Amino acid sequence: MEQYDIVIVGSGHGGAQAAIALRQAGHEDSILMVSRDRNPPYERPPLSKDYLAGEKPFERILIRPEQFWADRNVTLRLGCNVDVVDWMSHELALSDGGKVGYRKMIWAAGGDARRLSCPGADLAGIHTVRSRRDVDALRAELAVGARRVVIAGAGYIGLEAAAVLRKLGCEVTVLERLDRVLARVAGPELSAFYAAEHSAQGVDLRLGTGVERIEGEDDRVSAVVSDSGETIACDILVVGVGIVPSVGPLIAAGAAGSNGVDVDTFCRTSLDDIYAIGDCAAHANPYASNKVIRLESVQNANDMATTTARSIMGDKQDYDAVPWFWSNQYDLRLQTVGLSLDYDATVLRGDPEARKFSVIYLKEGHVLALDCVNNTRDYAQGRKLVEARAEIEPALLADTEVPLKEML
Repeated sequence: MEQYDIVIVGSGHGGAQAAIALRQAGHEDSILMVSRDRNPPYERPPLSKDYLAGEKPFERILIRPEQFWADRNVTLRLGCNVDVVDWMSHELALSDGGKVGYRKMIWAAGGDARRLSCPGADLAGIHTVRSRRDVDALRAELAVGARRVVIAGAGYIGLEAAAVLRKLGCEVTVLERLDRVLARVAGPELSAFYAAEHSAQGVDLRLGTGVERIEGEDDRVSAVVSDSGETIACDILVVGVGIVPSVGPLIAAGAAGSNGVDVDTFCRTSLDDIYAIGDCAAHANPYASNKVIRLESVQNANDMATTTARSIMGDKQDYDAVPWFWSNQYDLRLQTVGLSLDYDATVLRGDPEARKFSVIYLKEGHVLALDCVNNTRDYAQGRKLVEARAEIEPALLADTEVPLKEML
């Protein structure tokens, strides 16, 4: 049985950053990265943007050049799953039949794209946007003439894919069960702005509408039937309805967790010598009033990885990082800082018609978060307001003549 000092499970942003941070902190012992993905670590956000559009080759979205990992003595075992975790013996059983021992393990396996469970969900021509393999399969169909696309879900992934597919000349219909787009991550002002933008760009946006069943011809999707009974012909169905955390082996081993796997302020699970980071790690977040949540973002994955590496190296520091996110759609760059959970008021700063504005979220008068559209200055300066939970008069926040940095 092979033995490694540290085994990292997952090769996304969290797994890659964990290996990088360990080496930067002076860790000299062996590191193994196990990943079901067959590619060396690469960035995920471009998958629904530049890579889907064909504007960036795969080599340009690698987190580091492939040789980087060999130069840092990080062993990559790709195309391989962890099937069983034996935390008492510090051993892992792998899908290739091998076994690996570890001193410490970092679980950075992320999640699987959530699938539809309706009739017809197993037909060919149904795609998700979670991995290079997913997007390569979608691009291959576009290359041979698929042009009628239905997208299930109007979150970040669904809307980013819609923007790219419209740019590529596709007919795009978006179905969203909720009554507005981005409903889980933004307030009504931002939702209305993005809904209007997609409609103006030719997207057929149908809110309050879900997928009832999927029809096919020759075992391939040919139409989507909505829960209102309408049949929408399509060549491709793209599903963007969230993820299911990939934590099965950890939970089976006895790790605590219901929505992902629970971790403490140092990203430790309830199992000895096992950490968890990124999309699958449920933690009490100080920017969500210490509610236990999962954050699906590059920032969260990277910062948790750094926290974990420090803890392993004896420099324990609580995970306390301001959440931030971004989304590119058409010529709009949305940058978010903070979490708008449980807000009770919003302030509109700027004019949406000018395509440059911010929405500031408040709770009991304190700044919780900002959504900034084509407004990098507000995004950068607003971070300090979020960190300080600043209490500022709404009229002042709305005054674009006063920089946010002057309000502290």
